[in-house]
Amino acid sequence: MDPPRVSKKAQQNREPKRSQNQNQSSASPFVSHPRSPSSSGFKSKRKSLPKNPEGTSTSPESKVMKLQQLRGGSFADKSTSKAGGVKKQMFESYMSPEEVSHGLKRGELIQGQLRINPKNYHEAYISSPDDEWDIFLDGVIPRNRALNGDIVAVQVLPRKEWKVVRSDTEYEGANKLEVQRENPVQKTAYSPRPQLIHNKVVFPLLEPGDPLEGPSAPNHEKLQRTAKVVNIIKKKHSRVVMGFLKFLPGKPFATFSPRDHRVPRINIPLYDCPKDFSFLSGNYTSTLFMCQIMDWASNSNFAEGRLAKTLGDAGDIESETEGILIENDVDFSNFSDEVLDCLPKNLPWAIPDEEMRRRKDLRKECIFTIDSATAKDLDDALSCKRLPDGNFEVGVHIADVSYFVEEDNALDAIASQRATSVYLVQKMVPMLPHLLCEELCSLNPLTDRLTFSVIWKLTPEGKILSEWFGRSVIRSCAKLTYDHTQSMIEAPGVMFSARELPLMDLEHPIDEIHQAVLSLHSIAKNLRAQRFSQGALKLDQLKMSFTLDEETMMPQECHLYQYKDSNKLVEEFMLLANMAAAQRIYDCFPKQALLRCHPPPKAKMVDELRELFDQLGLAIDLSSAGALHKSLHSAVGDDKYSSVRNEVLTHMCVKPMQMALYLCSGSYDQEQHFKHYSLNVPLYTHFTSPIRRYADIIVHRLLISSLNYGPDFRLSTEEVQKKALLCNEKKSMSKRVQELSSELFFGVFVKECGPLESEAMVMWVLDESFDVMLLRYRVQKRIYCKSVVGLKSFHYRKVGMKSELTLVWNPENPEDPPVEQVITVFTLVDVQLRTNTAGLKYSAVLQRHDNQNHHNEVASSYLDLSSSTN
Repeated sequence: MDPPRVSKKAQQNREPKRSQNQNQSSASPFVSHPRSPSSSGFKSKRKSLPKNPEGTSTSPESKVMKLQQLRGGSFADKSTSKAGGVKKQMFESYMSPEEVSHGLKRGELIQGQLRINPKNYHEAYISSPDDEWDIFLDGVIPRNRALNGDIVAVQVLPRKEWKVVRSDTEYEGANKLEVQRENPVQKTAYSPRPQLIHNKVVFPLLEPGDPLEGPSAPNHEKLQRTAKVVNIIKKKHSRVVMGFLKFLPGKPFATFSPRDHRVPRINIPLYDCPKDFSFLSGNYTSTLFMCQIMDWASNSNFAEGRLAKTLGDAGDIESETEGILIENDVDFSNFSDEVLDCLPKNLPWAIPDEEMRRRKDLRKECIFTIDSATAKDLDDALSCKRLPDGNFEVGVHIADVSYFVEEDNALDAIASQRATSVYLVQKMVPMLPHLLCEELCSLNPLTDRLTFSVIWKLTPEGKILSEWFGRSVIRSCAKLTYDHTQSMIEAPGVMFSARELPLMDLEHPIDEIHQAVLSLHSIAKNLRAQRFSQGALKLDQLKMSFTLDEETMMPQECHLYQYKDSNKLVEEFMLLANMAAAQRIYDCFPKQALLRCHPPPKAKMVDELRELFDQLGLAIDLSSAGALHKSLHSAVGDDKYSSVRNEVLTHMCVKPMQMALYLCSGSYDQEQHFKHYSLNVPLYTHFTSPIRRYADIIVHRLLISSLNYGPDFRLSTEEVQKKALLCNEKKSMSKRVQELSSELFFGVFVKECGPLESEAMVMWVLDESFDVMLLRYRVQKRIYCKSVVGLKSFHYRKVGMKSELTLVWNPENPEDPPVEQVITVFTLVDVQLRTNTAGLKYSAVLQRHDNQNHHNEVASSYLDLSSSTN
């Protein structure tokens, strides 16, 4: 669906455009630059950032009074205008909590999480509770000072103010305003023709998403509800942002411009700025600061805040990384003494004899880990041996973290609060202290370790004949990498030497480990085939991987991470273990089981996607997860671009998908809420990564209680659900931080090694721009037609759901006619990535080459082929 067009009224309400103020300059002399997280042991941000309590409306009165005391009065008088009169209120006052509560109960208000478009901060949405189209918030004013991620209460606006979404339009980019004047229906909702019913004139009601009909209504128009925020129920956004300071001559405050354009500009009192900022402000144009929003008055475009920290120079990896962590509320502080006191004291630590007697001793078994070469937190191991009857005994052995993390102590509290380890390109922020995650819990080779095992008797086809859960002790005989394992799979008849593989236990020769790997691979292939034949879905999206300089940690190479058979082997048995754990904890604790569900995709968005695929001539079945998986892999053709087309289609299919979530089984009265859509299984959970996920620790405790290995499980349904919600938030945050870290390093790579050239495939077409995926790096970028050098004009056309841009190029020879280039989904183009003048931002520049016509022919021939085969 195209991004919504903003009405003239909304444009008047928009926040003024702000300057980037990111010009390169000399290093900042302000105090001293903070030590990087790597050298300082992740110095705690909590000592330098003011605490921002969550509220239902504006900041608490005490915080405002404190801020006024700090600055000795208001630095930007909000009560009067320049003319001396009362300053106009820009934002509506918030409803009281009581009014909101009543409004939600009566259905007059809707609660949801605010999502602001990162590419256009004037557009925001909340999900519709009835699975209709998302509810649209048009501009800054309707958001009423809420920030991205906040839980808000919104009031739906009158239907005459709803947005008309057109799916059949055509106009020229150079004359867009004229066309809009000729077609005012783009800005105003169509009023249905009144009907005479029982001698009364009645206007028929249209539901959101219903097509408009009538002589003046263009084809395929739909209504989308619009709304305004009436209360911020919970401030989920941290209100701590990274950005730059700008000096304003004659003003008692400076302006802070956040990097994230979804956050307003912030006024900072000059006394809070560096001492020499007023007369050496030019020295700070490239200095990154962290700022905390303290207040945002209803009569101001700008928030008020305090500087929290000086990060360092923009573009410096450690400064940028620290900013990402702080902005996303990642706790990277050192573990407190109280937490460390919970760890074993007598080192080197050994398993107590009494604990050994309570467990199944598997130290003599051929058990090994398979992980990345750089992994230090090894929390899963595998075993496989052939039985005399031709079947196999297969084991998944998971680090028994719950033995070390006891309930309700300081270690448990911090693990629960962090909820997940956060993985960056160059480092990891652990959920647990290093003594646990890299030593005592990590299943390091040739070392006795406590584990929780699930052992099956399987047929060669993967059918489960028996299953055993229990606490155990293992001694890993080898630490294999994915590359080691892949070599074994690809060369089943080759005898590897000791020099080709890592340190191994002499009790288990290399050929024994090799045979176990081959057996696991064979069973995993069968398990995988069964999963997909039974309706599972896998939407593969390739990720970038970097080779870093060991000393500087700068990116030397960038490549796509290859997901191979060795990765699939491990994945299949982890899935099998997680499904087994889910079934057991739900059987034993039907009201307290921590499950991981995946809701089905949003129906309205699926319908739109189905219509688009039909108009593109693609036979993609969206009726179920399994049908989508099968048709997706058969619809992309068979040429050198088929894998890229598959990824473009995958990206489209991801849009209507909902996020997988943790939940407590007792919080829902119907088991259909537990189903995992993409795996197509009724029950699923996370059991296999307790070193890095707190949810897995809860599952381990449930399993322990179910096996009578320890104390009864004490958490209530409400307490489990509360922890599940926190795990959801932290997992989402971790994913976002990981993506930002990858973007940061790729920006550095472009700056150091660019410009970079690559073929690209068009993923989506908008009215004045189009999105492309670079084949070489799988990076997604937007190309704006108005910024393309050498372009005379462009024309946009949309029929149904299918969009098309025609680019008209100035001829290289003035005597020649202009050259036209048609841009649709799957069109191949050449682009160049260039670093912008400021910071590490980079843009995609459309290149004009002689082979562009060939690219168009390739895309057109594919679409023609797909149409003819349907």
